[in-house]
Amino acid sequence: MPSSQPSVLPLSQALWQDNQDLAAASLENLFVQGIGDGSLPREKFAYYVGQDAFFLEAFARAYSIAAAKAPTWESFQTFHALANGVLQELNLHQSYAESWNVDVKTVEPGAATRQYTDFLLATAWSQPVGITAVAMSPCMRLYAYLGQELAKGGIPSHDYREWITTYSSDEFEPLAKQLEALVNQLSPDTTLTKSTYRYAMICERDFFQAAWQR
Repeated sequence: MPSSQPSVLPLSQALWQDNQDLAAASLENLFVQGIGDGSLPREKFAYYVGQDAFFLEAFARAYSIAAAKAPTWESFQTFHALANGVLQELNLHQSYAESWNVDVKTVEPGAATRQYTDFLLATAWSQPVGITAVAMSPCMRLYAYLGQELAKGGIPSHDYREWITTYSSDEFEPLAKQLEALVNQLSPDTTLTKSTYRYAMICERDFFQAAWQR
Protein backbone atom coordinates (compact mmCIF):
# COMPACT_ATOMS: atom_id res chain seq x y z
CA MET A 1 0.00 0.00 0.00
CA PRO A 2 1.40 3.46 -0.82
CA SER A 3 2.01 5.72 2.12
CA SER A 4 -0.73 8.23 2.89
CA GLN A 5 1.76 10.54 4.58
CA PRO A 6 1.90 13.93 2.84
CA SER A 7 5.27 14.85 1.36
CA VAL A 8 7.14 17.50 3.31
CA LEU A 9 8.59 20.25 1.17
CA PRO A 10 12.10 21.57 1.85
CA LEU A 11 11.92 24.83 3.77
CA SER A 12 12.90 26.98 0.78
CA GLN A 13 10.14 25.49 -1.36
CA ALA A 14 7.57 25.80 1.42
CA LEU A 15 8.43 29.49 1.87
CA TRP A 16 8.14 30.11 -1.88
CA GLN A 17 4.79 28.34 -2.04
CA ASP A 18 3.48 30.30 0.94
CA ASN A 19 4.23 33.57 -0.86
CA GLN A 20 2.76 32.88 -4.29
CA ASP A 21 0.45 35.85 -3.87
CA LEU A 22 3.44 38.20 -3.79
CA ALA A 23 5.19 36.36 -6.62
CA ALA A 24 2.07 36.85 -8.73
CA ALA A 25 1.88 40.52 -7.70
CA SER A 26 5.41 41.09 -8.96
CA LEU A 27 4.79 39.22 -12.22
CA GLU A 28 1.57 41.16 -12.82
CA ASN A 29 3.16 44.51 -11.96
CA LEU A 30 2.97 46.89 -14.90
CA PHE A 31 6.73 47.41 -14.76
CA VAL A 32 7.47 43.69 -15.16
CA GLN A 33 4.75 43.27 -17.78
CA GLY A 34 6.26 46.21 -19.65
CA ILE A 35 9.61 44.41 -19.68
CA GLY A 36 7.85 41.33 -20.97
CA ASP A 37 6.14 42.94 -23.93
CA GLY A 38 8.68 45.71 -24.56
CA SER A 39 6.23 48.53 -23.82
CA LEU A 40 7.99 49.82 -20.69
CA PRO A 41 8.99 53.49 -21.09
CA ARG A 42 12.75 53.75 -21.33
CA GLU A 43 13.02 56.35 -18.55
CA LYS A 44 11.37 53.95 -16.10
CA PHE A 45 13.81 51.19 -16.96
CA ALA A 46 16.76 53.58 -16.75
CA TYR A 47 15.68 54.54 -13.22
CA TYR A 48 15.39 50.85 -12.32
CA VAL A 49 18.89 50.12 -13.67
CA GLY A 50 20.41 52.72 -11.35
CA GLN A 51 18.42 51.56 -8.33
CA ASP A 52 19.28 47.93 -9.04
CA ALA A 53 22.99 48.73 -9.15
CA PHE A 54 22.73 50.31 -5.69
CA PHE A 55 20.78 47.29 -4.47
CA LEU A 56 23.30 44.78 -5.86
CA GLU A 57 26.13 46.43 -3.93
CA ALA A 58 24.20 45.88 -0.69
CA PHE A 59 23.35 42.34 -1.79
CA ALA A 60 27.04 41.54 -2.34
CA ARG A 61 27.90 42.95 1.09
CA ALA A 62 25.19 40.85 2.73
CA TYR A 63 26.64 37.73 1.10
CA SER A 64 30.08 38.62 2.45
CA ILE A 65 28.75 39.17 5.97
CA ALA A 66 26.94 35.83 5.76
CA ALA A 67 30.15 34.15 4.62
CA ALA A 68 31.98 35.46 7.69
CA LYS A 69 29.30 33.88 9.89
CA ALA A 70 29.08 30.62 7.96
CA PRO A 71 29.33 27.59 10.28
CA THR A 72 31.14 25.32 7.82
CA TRP A 73 33.89 25.72 5.26
CA GLU A 74 31.52 24.47 2.56
CA SER A 75 28.87 27.09 3.33
CA PHE A 76 31.60 29.75 3.59
CA GLN A 77 32.75 28.88 0.08
CA THR A 78 29.19 28.88 -1.28
CA PHE A 79 28.41 32.32 0.14
CA HIS A 80 31.65 33.69 -1.30
CA ALA A 81 30.96 32.12 -4.69
CA LEU A 82 27.51 33.72 -4.70
CA ALA A 83 29.03 37.07 -3.73
CA ASN A 84 31.49 36.79 -6.61
CA GLY A 85 28.56 36.13 -8.91
CA VAL A 86 26.95 39.39 -7.81
CA LEU A 87 30.24 41.25 -8.36
CA GLN A 88 30.39 39.91 -11.91
CA GLU A 89 26.77 40.95 -12.40
CA LEU A 90 27.64 44.44 -11.14
CA ASN A 91 30.49 44.75 -13.63
CA LEU A 92 28.16 43.77 -16.44
CA HIS A 93 25.53 46.07 -14.97
CA GLN A 94 27.86 49.04 -15.27
CA SER A 95 28.31 48.59 -18.99
CA TYR A 96 24.59 47.88 -19.27
CA ALA A 97 23.85 51.11 -17.40
CA GLU A 98 26.05 53.10 -19.74
CA SER A 99 23.95 51.96 -22.69
CA TRP A 100 20.93 53.44 -20.88
CA ASN A 101 22.82 56.65 -20.02
CA VAL A 102 22.80 55.90 -16.28
CA ASP A 103 25.78 56.86 -14.11
CA VAL A 104 25.59 54.25 -11.36
CA LYS A 105 28.20 56.12 -9.30
CA THR A 106 25.85 59.05 -8.76
CA VAL A 107 22.65 57.10 -8.09
CA GLU A 108 20.63 58.23 -5.08
CA PRO A 109 18.57 55.37 -3.67
CA GLY A 110 14.82 55.82 -3.63
CA ALA A 111 12.71 55.04 -0.58
CA ALA A 112 11.84 51.50 -1.72
CA THR A 113 15.48 50.77 -2.54
CA ARG A 114 16.66 52.04 0.82
CA GLN A 115 13.95 50.09 2.61
CA TYR A 116 15.17 46.87 0.97
CA THR A 117 18.92 47.42 1.37
CA ASP A 118 18.61 48.59 4.98
CA PHE A 119 16.59 45.47 5.77
CA LEU A 120 19.13 43.16 4.11
CA LEU A 121 22.18 44.67 5.79
CA ALA A 122 20.51 44.94 9.19
CA THR A 123 19.54 41.28 8.94
CA ALA A 124 23.02 40.24 7.84
CA TRP A 125 24.67 42.05 10.75
CA SER A 126 22.19 41.22 13.51
CA GLN A 127 20.74 37.80 12.71
CA PRO A 128 22.15 34.28 12.44
CA VAL A 129 23.40 33.32 9.01
CA GLY A 130 20.38 31.14 8.29
CA ILE A 131 18.03 34.11 8.61
CA THR A 132 20.27 36.12 6.28
CA ALA A 133 20.00 33.37 3.69
CA VAL A 134 16.21 33.52 4.07
CA ALA A 135 16.22 37.31 3.58
CA MET A 136 18.26 37.01 0.38
CA SER A 137 16.59 33.98 -1.18
CA PRO A 138 13.42 35.72 -2.47
CA CYS A 139 15.43 37.99 -4.76
CA MET A 140 17.14 35.06 -6.47
CA ARG A 141 14.09 32.82 -6.70
CA LEU A 142 11.75 35.61 -7.80
CA TYR A 143 14.03 36.84 -10.58
CA ALA A 144 14.46 33.29 -11.87
CA TYR A 145 10.68 32.90 -11.79
CA LEU A 146 10.03 36.20 -13.56
CA GLY A 147 12.64 35.53 -16.23
CA GLN A 148 11.30 32.05 -16.91
CA GLU A 149 7.69 33.25 -17.03
CA LEU A 150 8.48 36.10 -19.41
CA ALA A 151 10.48 33.75 -21.65
CA LYS A 152 7.73 31.15 -22.00
CA GLY A 153 6.69 32.45 -25.39
CA GLY A 154 10.31 32.66 -26.53
CA ILE A 155 12.95 35.35 -26.04
CA PRO A 156 11.62 38.57 -27.62
CA SER A 157 13.60 40.92 -29.85
CA HIS A 158 12.76 44.21 -28.10
CA ASP A 159 14.93 46.45 -25.90
CA TYR A 160 14.49 44.30 -22.78
CA ARG A 161 15.61 41.06 -24.40
CA GLU A 162 18.85 40.98 -22.38
CA TRP A 163 17.01 41.25 -19.05
CA ILE A 164 14.71 38.34 -19.91
CA THR A 165 17.59 36.28 -21.31
CA THR A 166 19.70 36.78 -18.16
CA TYR A 167 17.10 35.76 -15.62
CA SER A 168 15.58 32.91 -17.63
CA SER A 169 18.99 31.42 -18.38
CA ASP A 170 20.31 28.03 -17.35
CA GLU A 171 23.12 29.90 -15.58
CA PHE A 172 20.87 31.89 -13.22
CA GLU A 173 18.60 29.09 -11.97
CA PRO A 174 21.49 27.17 -10.30
CA LEU A 175 22.44 30.31 -8.34
CA ALA A 176 18.92 30.50 -6.91
CA LYS A 177 19.12 26.80 -6.03
CA GLN A 178 22.50 27.23 -4.34
CA LEU A 179 21.09 29.86 -2.02
CA GLU A 180 17.97 27.79 -1.38
CA ALA A 181 20.18 24.85 -0.43
CA LEU A 182 21.78 27.09 2.21
CA VAL A 183 18.31 28.04 3.47
CA ASN A 184 17.48 24.35 3.82
CA GLN A 185 20.75 23.61 5.61
CA LEU A 186 21.06 26.60 7.91
CA SER A 187 17.63 28.13 8.53
CA PRO A 188 15.19 27.22 11.31
CA ASP A 189 11.52 26.74 10.50
CA THR A 190 10.28 29.53 12.74
CA THR A 191 7.90 32.48 12.71
CA LEU A 192 10.90 34.79 12.21
CA THR A 193 11.97 32.81 9.15
CA LYS A 194 8.50 33.07 7.63
CA SER A 195 8.14 36.79 8.36
CA THR A 196 11.65 37.54 7.07
CA TYR A 197 10.99 35.78 3.77
CA ARG A 198 7.65 37.49 3.32
CA TYR A 199 9.07 40.93 4.10
CA ALA A 200 11.75 40.41 1.43
CA MET A 201 9.04 39.45 -1.06
CA ILE A 202 7.14 42.63 -0.17
CA CYS A 203 10.32 44.64 -0.73
CA GLU A 204 10.68 43.06 -4.17
CA ARG A 205 7.11 43.94 -5.12
CA ASP A 206 7.56 47.50 -3.86
CA PHE A 207 10.88 47.85 -5.72
CA PHE A 208 9.16 47.16 -9.05
CA GLN A 209 6.23 49.40 -8.16
CA ALA A 210 8.55 52.28 -7.26
CA ALA A 211 10.25 51.96 -10.64
CA TRP A 212 6.88 51.95 -12.38
CA GLN A 213 5.70 55.05 -10.53
CA ARG A 214 8.92 56.91 -11.26
